[in-house]
Amino acid sequence: MRLAESVFINCPFDAEYRPLFRALVFVVQDCGFLPRSSLEWDDGAEVRIEKIRRLIAESPFGVHDISRTELDPASGLPRFNMPLELGMFLGAKYFGGVDQSRKACVIFDRERYRYQVFCSDLAGQDVRWHGGAEREVIRGVRDAARTWVPDRVLPGADAIFRRYCRFVESLPRLARRMALDPDELTFGDLSALATQWLRNNRPGLPSEMPATG
Repeated sequence: MRLAESVFINCPFDAEYRPLFRALVFVVQDCGFLPRSSLEWDDGAEVRIEKIRRLIAESPFGVHDISRTELDPASGLPRFNMPLELGMFLGAKYFGGVDQSRKACVIFDRERYRYQVFCSDLAGQDVRWHGGAEREVIRGVRDAARTWVPDRVLPGADAIFRRYCRFVESLPRLARRMALDPDELTFGDLSALATQWLRNNRPGLPSEMPATG
């Protein structure tokens, strides 16, 4: 898949967020795009902010979840990496030249209008809320992706969610076949397993009916 179809995923990576992250990776791939994440490349010699900058530069599309604003128990301060990376993405769109100006993204928060309290400069943006539900992040990405490539035919959000549920059901079996722990999948592992499942379960194939691995 070409970098021209890259989608930069900017979201939390902790265990609590794992189901939503898994749903984001799946829906991006099911819509025919390439999910990108700072987790895809492990190089201790590369400065993290440079990695983020490179991924943003290479990705015409983005998914940004700014919902994680809770205070850190140790420091008493919030973590604002996600809003920072969203700001970099928007900055690239507005100041990055002709190619970068074509960037498009979908922005999520946990609750409707909550972002206006901690990031009021986004008040003019169309921010979606997901309520912590996998179905809603799938719906948001699918509906945004339908506008990113208008001539691409995509199934509805409910259909993609049903396919996602079948993928999650098959995931432990798929992981074991590759000697992987389904609870400790890296971004690369998850992407590879989603690619394999989608290849074997394309809509319209006989394997679409039963829950296959």
